[in-house]
Amino acid sequence: MSSDRAIRWGVVGAGDIARRFGQGLAHVPDARMSAVWSRRASTAEALAGPFGAQACASLDDLLSSDIDAVYIATLHDSHADYTIAALSAGKHVLCEKPATINTAQLDRVLAVARDRKRLFMEAMKPPFYPLYRKLREHLAHDPIGDIGLVRAGCSRTDVPADHATFSFEHMCGALLSLGIYQAFLAVDWLGAPLDVQTIGRLGPTGVDTFASLNCRHEKGIAQLFCGLDLHGRGDALLAAPHGHVTIHETWWNPGRATIRYTDGRVVELDHPFEGGGLNYETAHFCDLLRSGALESPVMTHARSRQMIAMMDAARATLGLKFAGE
Repeated sequence: MSSDRAIRWGVVGAGDIARRFGQGLAHVPDARMSAVWSRRASTAEALAGPFGAQACASLDDLLSSDIDAVYIATLHDSHADYTIAALSAGKHVLCEKPATINTAQLDRVLAVARDRKRLFMEAMKPPFYPLYRKLREHLAHDPIGDIGLVRAGCSRTDVPADHATFSFEHMCGALLSLGIYQAFLAVDWLGAPLDVQTIGRLGPTGVDTFASLNCRHEKGIAQLFCGLDLHGRGDALLAAPHGHVTIHETWWNPGRATIRYTDGRVVELDHPFEGGGLNYETAHFCDLLRSGALESPVMTHARSRQMIAMMDAARATLGLKFAGE
């Protein structure tokens, strides 16, 4: 596409994450929200209005409108279907995490993206934050050795009981809502998972409310947790032979990190973020689109596949199977 005009976004879904995406676009050069569709017309109109976007009457109307890319901001159960519809209509797609609920769905999505020659990326925000990029750059020039242990977790008790995160019908739960972040951190530093051992529990709605994972990867070990019934929002640890890194809470919105070297040196990295954070992944996607790329070199298709494979293995151990699986 031409590099001298704004990228026009269509948004599927009109909840909180869609609103945050729209707010983030103010921090992305030459990008704007052009169209919105939601199952409820009132929520689509409420989201579209402040951004000067069109509220579409149907998904087909949105996909046939003059947009370049689609942001999928719905609940987990519909990610794959909406992504495939958008790709089939010739649109590029940035889909909220988890991109799909299992590996089989993701493989179908990637097959359509390849066939239609369209850019597809899972919206996993941490690696695009300035702090995370600065940390990688620092460790490349002043290394602590190969990372061999990743320890990270997120467990919340502030999610209302009637929130969609507890919905079995919408295929949610702690692993797919929160654990997918921890899976990203593990595969980003340690490579593909080789073995996933899981202990956890299911709640009254049938989804997982807590899971603890010990995972063996190509390059090391990951100790991860996620939950909806304990308070454990926190930091992340990256351990190596010559030092370790603490990415301070909340690590998935990284703004500060401490590097401690075995020789006694301590390096503090502090890089606040702007725009709520979603703007960084969106800007990356827009750059890829303008360059004609079909895959992100940061959030690769292989990385998305490794992440969801970890969630598949963990859910299998817990006996959590959704409709159609």
